[in-house]
Amino acid sequence: MAVPTKPNDAITTASQPVELELGTVPPLVAPKRPNDADPFLVAFDETYDAENPLDWPSGRKWMVTDVLSATGFNRIMVSTIMAPALSIIASELHMSATESAMSLSIYLLATAFGPLMIGPLSEVYGRTVVLHGSNVWFLVWNIACGFSKTKGTLIAARFLAGFGASAIYALAGGVLGDIWRPEQRGKSLGMYLLIPILGAAVGPIIGGYMAGRTTWRWIFWATSAFQAVMTVASFYCFHETSGALILHRRAARLRRQTGDPRYYTLSERLASSSTTIAVLVRTLTRPIRLLAFHPIIQVSALLAGFSYGIMYVTLSTFSDLWVKQYHQSVEISGLHYIACSLGEIVASQMGGPLMDYLYKRNQEHGATPESRIPLVIPGFIVAWLGVLMYGWVAQYRQFWFVVDIGVFIMMFGLQLGSLSLTAYVIDSYREHVSSAMAARQFSSSLMAFLFPLFAPSLYGKLGYGWGNSVMALAGFVLSVPLPLLLWKYGAKLRGRARSTY
Repeated sequence: MAVPTKPNDAITTASQPVELELGTVPPLVAPKRPNDADPFLVAFDETYDAENPLDWPSGRKWMVTDVLSATGFNRIMVSTIMAPALSIIASELHMSATESAMSLSIYLLATAFGPLMIGPLSEVYGRTVVLHGSNVWFLVWNIACGFSKTKGTLIAARFLAGFGASAIYALAGGVLGDIWRPEQRGKSLGMYLLIPILGAAVGPIIGGYMAGRTTWRWIFWATSAFQAVMTVASFYCFHETSGALILHRRAARLRRQTGDPRYYTLSERLASSSTTIAVLVRTLTRPIRLLAFHPIIQVSALLAGFSYGIMYVTLSTFSDLWVKQYHQSVEISGLHYIACSLGEIVASQMGGPLMDYLYKRNQEHGATPESRIPLVIPGFIVAWLGVLMYGWVAQYRQFWFVVDIGVFIMMFGLQLGSLSLTAYVIDSYREHVSSAMAARQFSSSLMAFLFPLFAPSLYGKLGYGWGNSVMALAGFVLSVPLPLLLWKYGAKLRGRARSTY
């Protein structure tokens, strides 16, 4: 497969483009920097560079995006697929109500801590090795869940499977930031999320039918079979997207083929005075440093975490609502998760193009990452209105379709607000997107783990109406002033922030 290239400062002359065959070593000449300031600094050509992921053909970008999306679908689906089968699993493995809830949410606890390590490592060793390694790790432990004979084994295997699955949360933002330009951010995020957001909602539907028609163990064996297919596919379809690693390989090739050790990349120069251990320590602590010292990460983590926690409260209790409140079967209760899925799908497909439209319109006046914020506030306001509607309609056992409409509105708003907030973080931390996303995911997964643990007692004491009212009120308090703070002061906060290195 031949990929036509334009003049490339590191591998072509200034006037002669070449045909570069994928997987081959290009013809080598002395590199020519844009201003000849440093002829040995290896960097991407600012006009066009065939090796620069931002300049890849659209087909290759979408292939990488789709592989990541399909992988994310399975990993996220596993987080909720066992929800309808919890009572059956608890009975067979002699689990208390708290232990069965723990077996579901421990997966999310692992996704809080996994990205803190996996995200930074992908910035050093590349995206491919992290994706492939996490695929295998997740596959092994998800299979182990299906063979669990005791509650301790199931909970431990779920935690370890979640640790491997968590790579997708750090990788997704990093990879999309690697290959898509800011003006394409909305479309790429919307299309990427189209499949994974189905996972959280489709999981309980599939799990409900499996629990009702066969053993609950097939919940894990079936998802493992799909994961095995995606693991094989990723080896052939997923290409390295880390610009820093691609340049590092180019510089190494130049040094080897010319015998001149003076070729270097910017990242190599930054790390030249540090030992390998020091580089790893600095890398692995980056998400914690971002969370501790960067107000933008702190605010976005709080907003994303709270909304993610409320979403998992709904996902973890939705089946019980239909079984206990409306006296429907487990299989039918799972079908109501379609409303959750539809809300997220519509939001991602409407919000992505709208976000790009607003960004391009602001480009005439100098678009900044803060151009993403205007969609955050209305998105979350709509979400909390949906929470109120869902709660009070369910409280008085009104027609089931009205309940589903409330959940649809809630999920639509949450997805719209989160989509814009994710784009804001990606645009603000272009150098270390994976670490920034890992820092944000820490709070999201932690709240998604904790909130469902309190949901049964919350609804038991206050009911669906007042229980959802409490959550909606807290959502309104957070979701209006904090985005306004980012919109007004975000640029100043970014300018004063400590270096992400």
